[in-house]
Amino acid sequence: MVISETRPDIESPIRSKSGNSKLLSISWWFKPLLVNRLGSQKHLYSSTWCALALNGFKINYSKYHHNAMSLSAIAKPILYSYWRSSCSWRVRIAMNLKEIPYDIKPISLIKSGGEQHCNEYREVNPMEQVPALQIDGHTLIESVAIMHYLEETRPQRPLLPQDVHKRAKVREIVEIICSGIQPLQNLIVLIHVGEEKKKEWAQHWITRGFRAVEKALSTSAGKYCVGDEISMADCCLVPQVFNARRFHVDLRPYPIILRIDRELESNPAFRAAHPSNQPDCPPELPNK
Repeated sequence: MVISETRPDIESPIRSKSGNSKLLSISWWFKPLLVNRLGSQKHLYSSTWCALALNGFKINYSKYHHNAMSLSAIAKPILYSYWRSSCSWRVRIAMNLKEIPYDIKPISLIKSGGEQHCNEYREVNPMEQVPALQIDGHTLIESVAIMHYLEETRPQRPLLPQDVHKRAKVREIVEIICSGIQPLQNLIVLIHVGEEKKKEWAQHWITRGFRAVEKALSTSAGKYCVGDEISMADCCLVPQVFNARRFHVDLRPYPIILRIDRELESNPAFRAAHPSNQPDCPPELPNK
């Protein structure tokens, strides 16, 4: 029997006494269990391969980020999230697509004036926004930075194409949405604009941005935003379409956007990340 991890940079073939070489995948979250059973093992020293013995099997770990990796670096990731936050939503999609197990710690953006403003959460994210992700012993903020970290550390099930031009197109669409649309209709901006004008304000910036997205998709789209493989661009597009509907934007001028959104709505990773399927989604909502 072969025991290896799902991470490509730390797979190591091990044969059982019988010589069989079947591959048994051990999820990333399971590693602490294996280490704990070894008793006093505190760190995984990995300047070279480190072989650990367990019940007659050999489990090998290689260098990941540092010469020594503490157990805190292999704990289950924690995502600080708000059910309707499109930035949190992007990260949920990306983690689901990459099949990374994680726990959600809900942060209400409206309860008691916003839990993101409390001192405890400010230590997690000084910007007082969601998401924040605790992973590999680090705390990361900003959804695009988090997605790139996941892509670079967990390249299996990639969210960026190999082709450099296609990669640039993915990043282009991501930037249009994440820099040119969503921040301008984010909660903190709408509060500043005021209740009476917030709908008109949001519609203006979403419409302006979607014109650019639709134009970009006219030359890049296949089944999805860029070609026929799901990418970071799709992770960003679907939540923004949700926002557009929330603010009653007329989406008829954007047939490519609507087609891609329909294509992705039944994808299990996208469906699981939907606001209505989040633990902090209000139970009275019709789609809950």
